[in-house]
Amino acid sequence: MALQITSAGADPALLDLPWRLPLEEWPEEILAALPRGISRHVVRFVRLSGRVVAIKEIKAEIASREYHMLRNLQRLELPTVVPYAVVAGREDADGDPLDACLITEHLQFSLPYRALYSQSLRKGTAVRLIDALAVLLVRLHLAGFWWGDVSLSNTLFRRDAGAFAAYLVDAETGELHESLSAGQREHDLDIARVNIAGELMDLEAGGLLQEDRDPVAVSERIMVRYHELWSILTSTEEITFDERWRVEDRLRRLNKLGFDVDEFAMTTDIGGTTLTIQPKVVDAGHHSRRLLRLTGLDVRENQARRLLNDLDAYRAAHDRQGDDEEIVAHDWLERVYQPLVRRIPSSLRAKLEPAEVFHEVLEHRWYMAERAKHDFTIQEALDDYLAQILPGKPDEQSVVGIDTVEMPVTVLDD
Repeated sequence: MALQITSAGADPALLDLPWRLPLEEWPEEILAALPRGISRHVVRFVRLSGRVVAIKEIKAEIASREYHMLRNLQRLELPTVVPYAVVAGREDADGDPLDACLITEHLQFSLPYRALYSQSLRKGTAVRLIDALAVLLVRLHLAGFWWGDVSLSNTLFRRDAGAFAAYLVDAETGELHESLSAGQREHDLDIARVNIAGELMDLEAGGLLQEDRDPVAVSERIMVRYHELWSILTSTEEITFDERWRVEDRLRRLNKLGFDVDEFAMTTDIGGTTLTIQPKVVDAGHHSRRLLRLTGLDVRENQARRLLNDLDAYRAAHDRQGDDEEIVAHDWLERVYQPLVRRIPSSLRAKLEPAEVFHEVLEHRWYMAERAKHDFTIQEALDDYLAQILPGKPDEQSVVGIDTVEMPVTVLDD
């Protein structure tokens, strides 16, 4: 057997995997019991050199194309799984050819949508997942990527301060262009709407969908949220020449949504009385970049927004509005954030990421204060959260034992 391995990292342990066996026959001792989404292909999670990778068995030309597509999307800093390798030239023990394998890195603390529905969920989870998928689709379209198979099944979700962040998993049908036409974007949206409706109907049939609305009506939200966000990010605005402050106002509104504008197009009419403005290059991650610059913390956008809000509250509480922002941020990191994170017991650290725990502790403090009608310190809230809440959550760093099984859902009120 002459294996052909194309890899983003040189790992000799790849050679030790049982490539002569069809993927569905690989031995249990090398597999990791992580939640898998629905796929047309055989997919397994495998332990490799101290980490976990996802392996998908597909035709060689498709595996190679998807690997390089994911590499291109990574270079564009888009939220996707990270491609690791393609293994082709496989044969079984009788010399018969086997399909190639695409290997991607396991995205820690992520779950497929069906695994999320096997946990205790708050009402409105379907809406939050669709909102996250709409943001992902807008970002991909802004970069010129036509997905071709938009669905909840082809997406992984990570918790992001009460919301979700979505990551593209399957780029098998995707195409990367300089830009997309309105027709291409609408085609992706139609695919998304139909696929999401079918996926929600499947959950409903299994008794897993806790929404009290028609799955088709819920699926229509992808259209509404996408068009709202696309318009805000790309629409042309005409203002009079003496309203030039509205240029900066547009920037602030986009920043509030979590986007930076790297390039603006501005033109005046012949008489110079009106100004037309339009964002040309828009990039997500405004709050996460600001938090990274101030503190070195690399977290997702909503988590960064929540941490920055707490940083602002810390600054106001200590009357340090006039101090250098970076110095205040360093003090907040040393006195508030890091002490809280250090107090998370090692046995509970696989439950949620530190930034998500910080967000949940702030939420928990608010609920405690509302019930007791008086304030609590963050240390008191943390003590109660670690005792009452976090131990009951599933391990999401690498969730073991859930394979998109249809388990009963406990619905929690918002």
